[in-house]
Amino acid sequence: MSDHSHHQSSHTYALIKPTGNGAFGMVYKAKDTKNGKIVAIKKVFQDQRYKNRELSILKELKHVNCCYLYDYFYSTASDNPDEEYLNLIMEYMPETLYKELKTYTKAKKQMPVLLIKLYAYQIIRGLAYMHALGICHRDMKPQNILTDPETHELKICDFGSAKKLVAGQPNVSYISSRPYRAPELIFGATEYTPAIDLWSGGCVIAELVLQQPIFAGDSSLEQIVEIIKVLGTPNKNQIIAMNPEYTEYKFPIIKPESWDKVFRGKGMPKEFMDLIDKMLMFAPDKRTKPLYLLGHPFFDELRNKNTKLENGKDLPDLFNFNKTEMGIDAKYIREHLIPDWYEGNQNNNNDYANENSESQSNESN
Repeated sequence: MSDHSHHQSSHTYALIKPTGNGAFGMVYKAKDTKNGKIVAIKKVFQDQRYKNRELSILKELKHVNCCYLYDYFYSTASDNPDEEYLNLIMEYMPETLYKELKTYTKAKKQMPVLLIKLYAYQIIRGLAYMHALGICHRDMKPQNILTDPETHELKICDFGSAKKLVAGQPNVSYISSRPYRAPELIFGATEYTPAIDLWSGGCVIAELVLQQPIFAGDSSLEQIVEIIKVLGTPNKNQIIAMNPEYTEYKFPIIKPESWDKVFRGKGMPKEFMDLIDKMLMFAPDKRTKPLYLLGHPFFDELRNKNTKLENGKDLPDLFNFNKTEMGIDAKYIREHLIPDWYEGNQNNNNDYANENSESQSNESN
């Protein structure tokens, strides 16, 4: 970055420090000089031949569990004016789920069950919202989930692989990081659905307990073998549900492992095994849709008025469902997801809550 501020946006940003870099570019922590807000700036190389899908998707996402885009601007490299970069000004979050989990692993501690519930719920809620907009993330993994270790708010980030899936239009199957890849992708399916995110989400939630990926192989074959060791050999119908084109069907016949055994000694309630079971299924259409997973008994404690964080503070707001969410199934949300005691955004207008709560500083074009 040549100089510390670029216009094309009504705000200027002072860089604080680089916080990470990925295949896509760099991420910086910065301060909005206009209002003092701490933000993250994700700097992405703009290939003129491709439309940046990430930008159009981020503009659409307005949800407490998705990282919010405040603003964006374009800049060029100091040494080469032909190299153009897109700078995405994002909500800043102090931690990734990956790093937070690592601190527990290093300390040889389990993540507290309440925290696993909170994080699992928010991951699933973020997916329900995205999928309602037709957006599939396609790269759900602990590194792409941001957390605040104080409040335990969670936000899904990095929509660089995300895509609006359209039925009947093929998609690349070589997508998402191997340990989190849904089996239909490993089987080479190009007609897949947002259910691939449910699989990845289930893998992430399992990892919060196991503290290592539940299915980790160094190749696609090893990957599918790891899955089969737990789920058992897929039958013909399950294979057809994953990829009707896949014919070279020869696997050793392996009996499924019980979830109890997979999570033995981790102190998890039976409801947890049941939740994982509803997400990690071979047949994509058999995985429970995310909104209905939120009503799962594993999350009942989160709907209890007396549940507090370990520090005695309130849980993050889990019930401020917005219009898009209500549009999935308002009746289900009212009957099963919003507790009677919940007041909501002071005005108790759950339908519109948080649709606009974060856009006050969004003066973007």
